[in-house]
Amino acid sequence: SSRFQAGMRYMPAARKRGAEATFDISADLTELGQTGTTVVCAGVKSILDIAKTLEYLETQRVPVIAYGSDDFPAFYTRSSGLKADHRLDTPDEIARAMLLHDEMESGTGILVANPIPEADALDPAFIDGTIAAAVAEAEKRGIGRKELTPFLLARINELSQGRSLKANIALVRNNAALAARIAVAHAELKSATR
Repeated sequence: SSRFQAGMRYMPAARKRGAEATFDISADLTELGQTGTTVVCAGVKSILDIAKTLEYLETQRVPVIAYGSDDFPAFYTRSSGLKADHRLDTPDEIARAMLLHDEMESGTGILVANPIPEADALDPAFIDGTIAAAVAEAEKRGIGRKELTPFLLARINELSQGRSLKANIALVRNNAALAARIAVAHAELKSATR
């Protein structure tokens, strides 16, 4: 793929955009099903339908790996209540899985779900209530489509008194660090097998 050839094999991301209640599929999910890229993210934002998103990734033959957890994370929290397809506990294990995935020539990417660090995770009841309040306000105000996600993120930040933004910053840093460690492990394994 062009991303692999350009050296963009590893993409740290805060989150993946999900398949919402309407099953409106984000282009980044479709791209992951067509490009040999490994994306490290903190899961799917709770404002989206996580189960449908995982189902869609399965239809695209995208392996979903949870790093150090049996559960698929829910962005602000360490668990969505859904199990991940695979659990791997080290960057080296993930790098090995990437090599095997490449050998199978599936042409698809890999999603590595990296739970937010425990110290930065938000209480599930708190953030779920905050999200529900923001969604209800958006519905009441008739906010939809393109304006919905920016509104919800801003409103969730306001309602959480900045805690959601602080968590977001922590998980971005955590994802970048893991992506870098996976990239190093992958490069070392590739050079050892040449």
